[in-house]
Amino acid sequence: MTEPAAAAPSAPIPAPAPGGGRIALVDLARGVALLAMFVFHFAYDLSNFGLIETDIAFEPGWRLFARCIAGSFLAIVGVSLVLATRRGLNRAAFLKRLAMVVAAAAAVTIGTFFAMRENFIFFGILHHVAVASVLALPFLRLPTLLVALAAALAFALPAFVDLPLFDQPWAVWLGFSHAPIQTADFVPVFPWFGCVLAGIALARLALPRLDGTAAAGWRPRSGPARIICWGGRHSLLVYLLHQPLFIGLIMLATQVVAPLSPDERAFRAECQRSCAGPSLSGQACREICACTVDGLKRENLWQKALADTLSSEESARMTRLAQACLRGP
Repeated sequence: MTEPAAAAPSAPIPAPAPGGGRIALVDLARGVALLAMFVFHFAYDLSNFGLIETDIAFEPGWRLFARCIAGSFLAIVGVSLVLATRRGLNRAAFLKRLAMVVAAAAAVTIGTFFAMRENFIFFGILHHVAVASVLALPFLRLPTLLVALAAALAFALPAFVDLPLFDQPWAVWLGFSHAPIQTADFVPVFPWFGCVLAGIALARLALPRLDGTAAAGWRPRSGPARIICWGGRHSLLVYLLHQPLFIGLIMLATQVVAPLSPDERAFRAECQRSCAGPSLSGQACREICACTVDGLKRENLWQKALADTLSSEESARMTRLAQACLRGP
């Protein structure tokens, strides 16, 4: 897949408030985005292990959800860059944070290369954050209007660049390639750098209005808000740890719940496409198709149905099973 898997890195540098402290609302926003990422990744892992029928990687709604999550994190990177450089760039802090993101991106590449070589992540969201953090530095000195225009250009550029040169393996990370790309998470420079630039422009417009307000001094009081803000402050660490935790829990779950085989998932998906119509909801179709599969297994027709070798009589039995499932108990 070439959609971003909603990977959620930390901003590349700290986000100090105008008075020297952090703006907790930025941590809260990043923490909320982390929660959204947890939802997507957990669903993606359940799908990948065959514990749910929906193929998350190719479901349009889930793909849009992943894009929104990735875009929100990258916009927050732009906001954080503005916050961290309001009194000038602290080179030591910037380089330290950048080195952490680069190391984390390298760890993701190495880990996925050995764990899922066919889909390993060679330029995911962490890689993008590292590159974008450097590319964005000159824009921090430009007028807000020019930054906004540059963001629009970054979003639009892939639609106008069509050169075979960019289909070469060494250039696909730029985002201009039209060749199929096999990877679990792909966040190329263009158009996604536009989100970082949009975050810079948004911060430039919003921060002067935020100074001295109650929002600038807001601090989390409740337990959930504190936890969410803590995650937002330490999002790089949370990002690196959450997937191994999810996968470990799901692997334990597969010891109790048998995962769906790829053939069964394909059969159910085709069944649901055939079932879909104005009179039946998606949930009703899922229940009917699951009931039909159970009936086929009970009647020892399942393997023949998968192999499409049912006799006329057996096909009629399958139809009666489906009709019985449609009528319900």
